Amino acid sequence: MKVMKFGGTSVGKPERMHHIVSLVTKETEPTIVVLSALSGTTNSLVEIGEQISKGDRAAAKQSIDKLEAHYHDFISKLVKTPEAIAKATATVAEHFEFLNIILKISFSEALSKDILAQGELLSTKLFCVYMEEQGINHMLLPALEFMTIDHYDEPQIGSIRVKLSQILEQQKDKKVFVTQGYICRNVRGEVDNLKRGGSDYSASLIAAAINASVCEIWTDIDGMHNNDPRIVKKTVPVEQMSFDEAAELAYFGAKILHPASIWPAQQYNIPVKLLNTMQPEAKGTTITELAGSVGVKAVAAKDNITAIRIKSSRMLLAYGFLRKIFEVFEKYRTSIDMVTTSEVAVSLTIDNVTNLKEIIKELEPFGTVEIDENQTIISVVGNQISETADMVKKLFGSIMNIPVRMVSYGGSPHNISLLVPAEYKMQILQQLNKGMFGLE
Repeated sequence: MKVMKFGGTSVGKPERMHHIVSLVTKETEPTIVVLSALSGTTNSLVEIGEQISKGDRAAAKQSIDKLEAHYHDFISKLVKTPEAIAKATATVAEHFEFLNIILKISFSEALSKDILAQGELLSTKLFCVYMEEQGINHMLLPALEFMTIDHYDEPQIGSIRVKLSQILEQQKDKKVFVTQGYICRNVRGEVDNLKRGGSDYSASLIAAAINASVCEIWTDIDGMHNNDPRIVKKTVPVEQMSFDEAAELAYFGAKILHPASIWPAQQYNIPVKLLNTMQPEAKGTTITELAGSVGVKAVAAKDNITAIRIKSSRMLLAYGFLRKIFEVFEKYRTSIDMVTTSEVAVSLTIDNVTNLKEIIKELEPFGTVEIDENQTIISVVGNQISETADMVKKLFGSIMNIPVRMVSYGGSPHNISLLVPAEYKMQILQQLNKGMFGLE
């Protein structure tokens, strides 16, 4: 059995949904299809939730009506038969009735999760209406029946495996199963989610749970590219990379893949393929245990980084100093991306500033605290790049005119990370494209 995940742009138009069905039905082995919400829907639902939370119910009602009109337009082009049109219209009516009812309910965090879930519930149900119209034998597999997270918002892979196996065991005659990405239930049994971009995570978790032959992530770009194609004119897809390389790139800014989605596939050694819905014949990128080659594969940029420097000549060399520093970040559940130390200072970076004021307050007893906002991490990723001849010379020779705030080298054999002011992001990516890959 294989897993095929399609993102928001892949299902964002009726004709693309038609195209996905043709891709899915070409498969010879049983397939679980994981769908995101239609492109733009999640953003609209976030906006509706924010409007309700602020008490602006008139604005929320306008947003709901606008989104509902979009869905009616969508189904008018998705299906043709009176029966399919009636089913699709009833589906849309059911979910927008829910959104209209919540206008009268006091807002809560749990309610906001319910609002966000509507996008994936709608896309999968409409997809199934179209498949039924086409006479394709399939089954809707509600994610809320098997996808669960624990007290720490971590997926319960053992439970997911057991529940999914039981459902699939009873449906051996079906070849196509359709389920929602992103959404799940928490320990209280409430509707919850795997955070933004979580449909990739859902697909990888499902692939791990069923020991799939492959987990295919279908987007609107032909695989993981060597650089950001939105910024750099000439980029090329990377045909093969290891789980470690892909994880580094996803974590440090490659938008094609959700950072968490590599872990389940790697744990259970499920190959991941990144493919292009618009160009299904393109090779894309295959991610396995094997890197395929040695050397630099790609660069990625992670934005909205804040650098924190703690200067303390008195305490830095004291036993347990670093532990005390890290305990502050652990207390506020704030992860650290990069760390460098000197005899008189520790510098580190974070991408979540929710508790920055509290963190600074607790760091001040250890020394002088300096903050640099609007920074970007540039990561150069590849297999065993620390052992590649002249790699460091080539890297720094490409960016001699750019002020580098921090360097992280040696923590991973697959990654060198640089911290630069955000305004240099475009320039450094373009220069690295020329200096590291010979592309202009």
